Amino acid sequence: MISAYTGTHIRGLEKQLLEASADPGMGAVLMQRAAYGLANAVIRELQRRGLRPYGSSVTVLAGKGNNGGDGLYAAALLARRGLRTTAVLTAGDAHPSGLAAFRAAGGRDTALTDGNARDLAADAARADVVIDAVLGTGAQGGLRGAAGTLIEELQRSRHGLVVACDIPSGVDADTGEAHAPVLAADVTVSFGAAKAGLLADPGADFTGRLRTIPIGIEDALVHPELRRLQAADLAALLPQPGRRSHKYSRGVLGVVAGSARYPGAAVLACRGALAAGAGMVRYVGPPEVADLVRQACPEVVCGTSVADAHVQAWLLGSGLDAGAHEQLERVREAAAAGLPTVADAGALPALPRELSPHTVLTPHAGELAALLERYGAGPARTSVEDATLAAVRQASGLTGATVLLKGATTLVAAPSGAVFSQAEASPWMATAGSGDVLAGVLGALLAQLPEGSGAFSALGLEGPDRWAAVAAMAASLHGRAGTAASNGGPLTASDIAEALPEVIAKL
Repeated sequence: MISAYTGTHIRGLEKQLLEASADPGMGAVLMQRAAYGLANAVIRELQRRGLRPYGSSVTVLAGKGNNGGDGLYAAALLARRGLRTTAVLTAGDAHPSGLAAFRAAGGRDTALTDGNARDLAADAARADVVIDAVLGTGAQGGLRGAAGTLIEELQRSRHGLVVACDIPSGVDADTGEAHAPVLAADVTVSFGAAKAGLLADPGADFTGRLRTIPIGIEDALVHPELRRLQAADLAALLPQPGRRSHKYSRGVLGVVAGSARYPGAAVLACRGALAAGAGMVRYVGPPEVADLVRQACPEVVCGTSVADAHVQAWLLGSGLDAGAHEQLERVREAAAAGLPTVADAGALPALPRELSPHTVLTPHAGELAALLERYGAGPARTSVEDATLAAVRQASGLTGATVLLKGATTLVAAPSGAVFSQAEASPWMATAGSGDVLAGVLGALLAQLPEGSGAFSALGLEGPDRWAAVAAMAASLHGRAGTAASNGGPLTASDIAEALPEVIAKL
């Protein structure tokens, strides 16, 4: 599991470590560890691209703070390994000892001014590597003046490998908010631990691949801001049928979804649930929609009464519209049962105002904006997209529910404040019905993973955090299945469901 922390938290730990240390040079030690990790990451990335490090050119964009010092020390190490190094001092000044080490290693530096910003950007664009070390985790806002012009020009050019030092300049390390202009990195080398802003949109748009370099503070890190499940976590948490399992012990999911206008949503939700291992799926809805479900999924048991459907969890709302009054009444009845529930956007009008953590809401950004508006805190959709971490936390706090915000990076927030971040999906998954399959996967997991599962406790995922972890599992499985089905090209929602069993089997 990847744990990510705010830049504020990590800077506080570094300060405590320096104050408690009897060694006055401990600050320099931490910086050297960071620089060594950054330099080695640059070498490895060049080799991955088939480039010979010796003789390659590197331009470090160095601010005047510690982030710039990390970049300059790393460039000094690279110069000693035979790389041609140049530094652009974006504040006209730089970290004194880092700059001295850089010059001693043979590096050339130039102070950035309003008059040379475009020329220096053109020079940097011709380098094999650009190291972004302008702003660190404590920076407020984005780049302005000559530094902003430099980055804007680089954004427009064809440049080589971009490596961000700790965090791309202009990305808020705590929240993931991005203050333009931001130079998108191919790789971000984060020191001590991943920063929360790197795992939440829009900051994740600029992160590229994330590498974490230990610098000696890791044992003191507690209470992560974000967590990300990895393959080993999924393998440990996924339900496994036993020798004497049967369809009822495997988890029975009830589905109230689909309408005359959107009947396919019910089909896709049921297909997702079956593919994710539910022992039985019971569909409750209009006969004409039930007929389509039977044709596509003969395994599904169909009916019209919520009271007659004995289930362990409910999936509510996929493909409902405002005119589906009978279906909305079924949603109200199912929600009143108090079972673990997936509530897609169509169910929201029929849900009580106060919800529980085992109710998982699954909005996209526009639906989340509407949800917040319903609770009197409604920003525009663009405001949600500009600050996804804050928005999903706010929604969970207001509703009391677990909230899964769908997007390029899917965030899942528990009312406790815990947040999971998953980003395994392919962009090709932005297709009609994909969210219905996700709802089915999540519903199946809720039905199969009752409270008290020891695997969750072993990972410290208890209480409300457990429901968020189940939702993060669903997002990860859904993303992995879509990526496998896409193989770099277009796909349909049905393709995602078809790929799920193999993805789960491999895990």
